[in-house]
Amino acid sequence: MKVSIIGATGYTGEELLRILANHPQAEIIHITSESQTGTSIESVYTHFNGFYEKKLDSMKELEKIAKASDAVFIGLPHGHAMAAGKVLSQYGTKVIDLGADYRFRDISVYEKWYKVEHTHPEAEAVYGLTELYREQVKAAQIIGNPGCYTTATILALAPLAKNNLIDFKSIIVDAKSGVSGAGRSLSLNSHFTEMFENFKAYNIAGHRHTPEIEQALTEFAEGPVIISFTPHLVPMARGILSTCYAALKPGVSSQDIDDAYNSLYEDEYFVRLLGRGGYPATKNTRGSNFCDLGWHIDERTGRVIVVSAIDNLVKGAAGQAIQNFNVMFGMDERLGLMQAPLYP
Repeated sequence: MKVSIIGATGYTGEELLRILANHPQAEIIHITSESQTGTSIESVYTHFNGFYEKKLDSMKELEKIAKASDAVFIGLPHGHAMAAGKVLSQYGTKVIDLGADYRFRDISVYEKWYKVEHTHPEAEAVYGLTELYREQVKAAQIIGNPGCYTTATILALAPLAKNNLIDFKSIIVDAKSGVSGAGRSLSLNSHFTEMFENFKAYNIAGHRHTPEIEQALTEFAEGPVIISFTPHLVPMARGILSTCYAALKPGVSSQDIDDAYNSLYEDEYFVRLLGRGGYPATKNTRGSNFCDLGWHIDERTGRVIVVSAIDNLVKGAAGQAIQNFNVMFGMDERLGLMQAPLYP
């Protein structure tokens, strides 16, 4: 399949290139960067020496890119993918957007949280959390690839929501991310001296991934779900650890919880169940497309605590996008994604 990447010099674009370099059915046709057009990608990311000799194009060549590509990955900040998606879809090109522009069923929710007008409301986009929406992904032309916090959290809580095992007003999500989640642009908050030996919460009660998590959980619960979500930055390059708390409904047993996870994920290659008492860790998923899940029952408080670990740049971004790409084109969804996690 001929594929292109719009916005190839951010961390997610780089990660797409890293994984696609070993994908047996993908040929990179175009890669773009508006700030470094004409530059070779291996001069931007020197670890690609020997893998790529391509020069970066401009989005001004979008029609040319559309005609040459079976699929296009978009790695642009929110608000910028819609214009590209409109053009690409006119040519029948499959679109996988790694930003937020196509993630919401209700565009008014997107506009409220992202403060941007949605300019492609007619797009029939599919939410690309592959394990939970695989059949829709198979038939999709445009995929809204989920965010990193959302992937870790939705996968952690979906079995509980689907089986109506928890009080949906009691959910608290405490999540931590490596600094690469903030992107490659310079920022005081992600400056080395600000983050080294530091650990901090941010965007409390206002993070933009909150409505995305609520949207998916509401669908599985078949009723409104509202969460309290607090994200944190930790001084590591990559990884997400999401710890989710919820009150169990009366009469729910530990076996009910075990059965819910096993029944939803027992055939899912990229979701590894560590089971009741398991402790997922970010290092055990680093560089891979795996999501590790473990859960604990607190009999004293009547709560279930679910822990989820992913690599934010792989399962939380580029790896999941390639998993969706594989499904969209009828390929084995593991193609290009069989790397074992990097350890230590």
